[in-house]
Amino acid sequence: MGTFIKFPFYAKISLILVGLSAFVSILFVAQRIIVPLIFATIIAIVLSPLVDLLVRRRMSRILAITFTLTGIICVAFSIITFLASQAGRFSESFPALVDKFHLLANQTVYWISDTFNISTERINLWLLDTKEEVMSSGKSAIGRTLVYTGNALIILVLIPVYIFMILYYQPLLLEFVRRLFRNNDHAEVNDILTTTKKIIRSYLAGLLLEAMIIALMQSTTLFLLGIEYALLLGVIGAMCNIIPYVGGVLGASLPFILALTTKSSFSYALLVLVAYALIQFIDNHYIVPKVVASKVKINALVSVIVVIAGSALWGIPGMLIAIPLTAIIKVICDHIEGLKPWGFLLGDIMPALAVIRSDPKKRIETKTFSASVKDSCS
Repeated sequence: MGTFIKFPFYAKISLILVGLSAFVSILFVAQRIIVPLIFATIIAIVLSPLVDLLVRRRMSRILAITFTLTGIICVAFSIITFLASQAGRFSESFPALVDKFHLLANQTVYWISDTFNISTERINLWLLDTKEEVMSSGKSAIGRTLVYTGNALIILVLIPVYIFMILYYQPLLLEFVRRLFRNNDHAEVNDILTTTKKIIRSYLAGLLLEAMIIALMQSTTLFLLGIEYALLLGVIGAMCNIIPYVGGVLGASLPFILALTTKSSFSYALLVLVAYALIQFIDNHYIVPKVVASKVKINALVSVIVVIAGSALWGIPGMLIAIPLTAIIKVICDHIEGLKPWGFLLGDIMPALAVIRSDPKKRIETKTFSASVKDSCS
């Protein structure tokens, strides 16, 4: 019989921390390979029912995948073309907006000077120094942006290729996952795979529905307030809102600046902020819990932590895929006996508050013991 080595607790913790650090380092270093594969896998899971339907209709698998991908690319290209046309109209009025912004900045400088008794020369000198610092740091930022743009274009080219390969080799990949486990565990493995597919599809469907509702609400609000380019700003705000917790602030900044520069009264900009705050409140308390969060069953604390961790690890793409990846981890934990407590920790089921009451007998024994100690001391 083999002998088992029992490690002390501190040794186990050390091994876990070292392994976790190595795993996170690998994820960070290999993000250019891992992130496109994750996005491609998620999209392939969403598209696989349509491909399977076409295959059942006597269409070859390669032709079915090609037809599905072509349709998705055409839809995405149509949306991008529409946004580009709206952005082109917005760029035509951009010089006038810049002039109005400079006028508003000068008025703000004079107001600060009169209110706080600060000379305009000192304020302008501070603004000039700040502008030089921004310009000097902006040169390096432009270079980084060009590099990131090139990487993003490469990823956009690679993702359709990954999707095609994953959909084509789907039977092979699923059989590989099953063969990793014993025959007795195949039913459990199939249950995990089925639940994972269902969660990802329902989550993305809920996310798309939420984006459509937010775009409609924001566009209608901006149109009623008389803000130009209401449809473009509403769609941009809905796209930013997909980024958890910070997207709402990013989506509201552009309409606020536009209202501040195009309208004569500050009240319009204030109304834009109030309207976006109200829409964000409705989204966080009614739309997200009913449409999106109900699909993944993850509590809010874990959602915030994984979104911040995803941002620190992979940036904006990490924020987008943090919640579905956590939902997949929860499904795996729920089906493995030793990991079920972790699955319960990730979930949103709130247990009843346990009240710990002390035993009166123990208190009596404690009092008796303390009294005997006092007697012996005396």
